[in-house]
Amino acid sequence: MLQLLPQSEILTPDSTDPKEAVEFIDSYIEKYHCENLNVDISYMNVLDACMVSTVCSAKHYIKYPNGKINWKISSEIIKEFNRELELGNSSYIM
Repeated sequence: MLQLLPQSEILTPDSTDPKEAVEFIDSYIEKYHCENLNVDISYMNVLDACMVSTVCSAKHYIKYPNGKINWKISSEIIKEFNRELELGNSSYIM
């Protein structure tokens, strides 16, 4: 089923390095009210996208336990890999 991101702002890290991407997203979470967040990591490879989405979802959950992050990804493998690690605040959109 095709899912589209809402027309609201989509956050896209400006680096392919996963550490820099995590720092960028974490900084955004700290600075702004973003209970519901859309993040595009579809340009990252599978392992980096898994790491970034897992770490940042945890950071987001700490600040917004009832919030949601919509991750725009390039592969269903990312969703499958993170299934057991999810905090319940993530959704994955292709």
